[in-house]
Formats: sequence, C-alpha cells, structure tokens
Amino acid sequence: MRIGFAIVFCFLGIGVSLGQLSPGELSSAHAELEGLANCTQCHELGEKVTDKKCLACHTEIQSLVNRKQGYHGQPDIIKKDCAECHSDHHGRKFNMIRLDEDNFDHLLTGYELEGKHAEVECRECHTSEFIADTELNGRKNTFLGLQEDCLSCHEDFHQETLSTDCIQCHNMEAFRPAPGFDHDEAEFVLKGAHQEVDCKECHAETTRNGLAYQEFVGLEFADCKSCHEDPHNNRFPGNCASCHNETAFEDRGTLSGFRHGLTGFNLNGKHREISCFTCHEDSSNSATLFGDLEATPENDCVSCHEDQHDGLYGTDCAQCHKESSFLSLKKMDFFDHSVTDYPLEGKHVGVDCKECHTERFSTPIDFSECKNCHEDYHDGEFAKNGLSPDCVACHSLNEGFDYSLYTLEQHQETAFPLEGAHLATPCFACHVDERDNRWTFRALGQQCVDCHEDIHEGYIPANYYPADDCTQCHGPETWDAVTFDHSKTDWELTGKHQSVTCGECHFKESPEKPGEIIQKFVDLSTDCISCHENVHGDEFAEDGITDCNRCHVTESWYPDRFNHDSTNFPLEGAHATVACAACHDTVGTEGVTETIYKLGKFQCVDCHLQ
Repeated sequence: MRIGFAIVFCFLGIGVSLGQLSPGELSSAHAELEGLANCTQCHELGEKVTDKKCLACHTEIQSLVNRKQGYHGQPDIIKKDCAECHSDHHGRKFNMIRLDEDNFDHLLTGYELEGKHAEVECRECHTSEFIADTELNGRKNTFLGLQEDCLSCHEDFHQETLSTDCIQCHNMEAFRPAPGFDHDEAEFVLKGAHQEVDCKECHAETTRNGLAYQEFVGLEFADCKSCHEDPHNNRFPGNCASCHNETAFEDRGTLSGFRHGLTGFNLNGKHREISCFTCHEDSSNSATLFGDLEATPENDCVSCHEDQHDGLYGTDCAQCHKESSFLSLKKMDFFDHSVTDYPLEGKHVGVDCKECHTERFSTPIDFSECKNCHEDYHDGEFAKNGLSPDCVACHSLNEGFDYSLYTLEQHQETAFPLEGAHLATPCFACHVDERDNRWTFRALGQQCVDCHEDIHEGYIPANYYPADDCTQCHGPETWDAVTFDHSKTDWELTGKHQSVTCGECHFKESPEKPGEIIQKFVDLSTDCISCHENVHGDEFAEDGITDCNRCHVTESWYPDRFNHDSTNFPLEGAHATVACAACHDTVGTEGVTETIYKLGKFQCVDCHLQ
C-alpha cells in the first residue's frame, strides 16, 4: 500500500515538473491569488476555471443570478461561463472587464435606456456617487450597484413633498413638462379659465433649503379669495362660486346658485323664481352691487308687498301665508283660537284648521252641536222622539270618541243590570257586532241565548228548561255553578251523588268519534251498573240482575245494608271483629288477589290450621 502511494506521488511530481506551472501572470484584480498554493481557489485539479468557484467569491454576481436581475441575471447570460468574458493570466495590467460601450445593448441588463438616457455616456450614470452599496462604490470602473429608481441618480426637486415615484408624472424625455400628471386627479380640478393659466401663476417658483423649488402642495384653494382679490370687500358670505363660475368673473349665469340664506333672507317659493334684479338694482359696480337691500328683515313682507289686510293681522305675513302663493296658507297652529267664540279644547287642539274651515277662515261655522261637524256613529240609536242627544252626553273632548263617560251606575239603571261575571266582562264583548265590527247598544236581547250559545238545545226536556231559560240551572257568576233541583226528576240525588258534577253523568265521549261529547239528560238508567263497574259479576245476581242497593248506600261503597246474620254463617264471638278480607280474599294461582264472598264451606278446618 505504501509502495502504491509512492508511485502515484512520483508520477504527480514528474507531471508537475514537466508541465507548464502557470499560463501567465494574473491581473491586478486577482494578484493576491498568485502562486501555486492558490491555484485551487479558482481551478479544479486537472480542470479549467468553473463558474461555481467564481461565484463563490463574487457573491454580488451570485446575488444577481439568484434574483435574475441586471446583466448577469438575464437568461442568455446565465448560460455562459464566466471565463468567456472574464479570462485571466494575461498580466497585471490586463483589464478583465472588456466592454464595447458604444455598441452595448443595454436592454440585456433588464433596464432599457429611453429618451435622454439613451444619449448619456455610460460613465455619467455608472459612477460611484450613485452606488449606495459601500462595498461596490469603492471599486474602480464597476458597472454594478445602480438602482432603477429615479432619485438614486437625480436630485429630488420636490424635496420630499411629492411621491418619490417620478414616473407617475415625468417621462424620460425631459423633466418638464410632466405629461403623466393629470390635474383632474388633484384635489383642485382645473375648469374654465383656470385651464389656460400658466402653472407658475398658481405654483410659484422659489427656493427652499438653498435649492430651486416650485410649490405644489399646501396651497390654499378652499375659497377663491385664497388667490383672487375680493372686489366685494367681504360684503357677501360664502364661496365666490355661489354666484360666479370659472369661465369669467363677469359671467352672472350662476347667480341663481347663490345661497341667499347666508344673507339672513331665505328665498322660498315664488321668490326663488324671480330674477335677482326684480328686487335688487342692477349695477356694474361690484363694490355696491346687491347692497341696496341689506339688513331687510325676512318677515317684513310689507316693505315690498302691499298689505291686503290693512294692518289688521300685523306685518308678519309669513305667519299665515306661504311664499309659493299668497292664497296658499300654512297650518294655523300658532293661531290663538281662544279669542274666537269657540275656544279649542282637548282633541280639537290638534286638528288641522282645514278639517273644520273647509272654505275661507272667515266663513262662519255652526258649532252649537257636535253633529254639525261629526257624523252620528250610532245612526240615531239613542234618538227619542226623533231627536238624538248631543255627543257630549257620553263623550269628552279631552279623551275622544273612543272613550265613554257612560258609567256602571248608569248601566245598572237599564233593563239589563250587570251581575256576577257580567260585571267583569269588557263592554266590547257584548256591544261590538263581530259581523261588521261595529258598536251597537240597542236590541241586544236580555235572554242568555241572545248572547251565549245554547249547548243544551234539543237535549233537555221543556218541562225542566222552559223557554230556553238558562237561569233554571245557571247563574250569572259562572256557568259551572249549577243550581238545578234534581228532586224534580224521577231520580233524586243522595249521598255522594250530590257532590258529582253534572257532566260526569250527562256528558259522555262518543264511542264512534273520539273527542266528540254526547249529552244525555233523558232515558238514563237508574241502575248502579249503568254508571259503576260491577266488581261482583253475577255472584249476587238474582234472576240475572245485580241490585247494588241490597248491600250498598250512596254515602260510600261500604256495604252498610249487608247483614251477615242473614247468611248461612252468622258472625259470632271473635268472628264479629275479623276484617272481611281475612276470610274473603284469596290469592289465585297467578298471584292475583281475588275476593270471594260465597265461600260454600263453613267448617273450622276450612279456614284454620289443624
């Protein structure tokens, strides 16, 4: 193994000694790499220079390649080897950056030269003062490190008052004019004569921070007087555009847009339709124009108009009249009606004057009775001898027609005094006809069936229910309180039957229609088993009939009438105190307790243990 290494080393030594050690002296840029010990800094053993080694050292180029920017980042250039353009070993004075500046296609850098840029010498731009990178700007004759934004090379004329994206307004041909700027997108849009004014008239050229400067921001333009002299000497409030336009100051075509309310005199109605010079004297003197009616009160109508009322109602015509027309009146809410023969009270206070004064306000109105203005809602229902009482008998102006002054005491004096539950029933329940939703107070009827549905019709015989008179059983307090005397029937109620409700016996659910109740008051059986379950079956039946009354009474189920002495086993001694169940209850084969009353065995051994 050692012999093998020695042979290889010898061969290598022979190769080095025989071959050319270096093709030539390195350029001054790579002078620090001179010497056999540094060859592998750029070369692979036995190979030529590789891009990988170049870019490992020239990281600024590697960065451009990675970002695909600049000349070295273009696709066609990336494909080339570094040595194609930058060879070495040609001596210290050899320039590795060889460029035909006159014929170089600058588009290969990704930045096309346009306009004035195409006429500029390369070194006017590629100079260290325009390179921000401190490592690159110290290199002599480098073409790297320039930025594409304008202010990296050009001075900011606007001194940070406008956007730094110069291309928004300027192009590459010249700094002025700025063809990309559109004044319509500014806060102040140029119109009329403003479009013909030189920019310097508004945007003054001056100096700032010792440099030439033109003011484009911070200008006051909210009011024309910010730039123009006020020929009216501040006599008119508001903006000049209220009267003037931007075509010409003397153009009065927009006078109609003036906010006349700013003068303290609002133009309304017909006043808005007339020419300004119907009221104002026309004058060419701007300082005195429209000043002839200053301080004229808005409500002093008689200063311009003739008073048709001869001062009877004062001079403030606007209290009653509108400016749309003299005959068009406002609401007369302000008018003090108490000075008339009919002071307004209650609900009348809020009524529109025109509701009563259908003609002129001076036309007399007969207000002696309510019906002269109001329709008789009751259609003569309360009339006596053809005359209806006035509404004030039951109604009040303060509450309106929905409220009645009719009292419970008055109702008690009628043919139908209220009793029981009727006292708690709201008036509308009886007096509002559901068919036409209208109140009525006459011919309502006094019988229960006049208002209430007769659910017993056809079920109760007439001798118990004469003339369908519900009061035979029911009272006004509640329908559930029934006072019918059952002794009038063939079956008087006794014992527990007296506490049972009528419905438990006389109302049954229909077997054919579940949920439907059937009434039955006649032909009811008096046999106990017709209502109660026969727990004895046929055990006590005689001739096929079980008569519960032989043992039981209506006070309880206990067999008070049963006498054990009448059976085949009279109770004697201790048997008289034994509970019935001790002898008569037995447990069946399935564990169900059965009660057997007829035992059939009476020997002691039948019950007692032997």
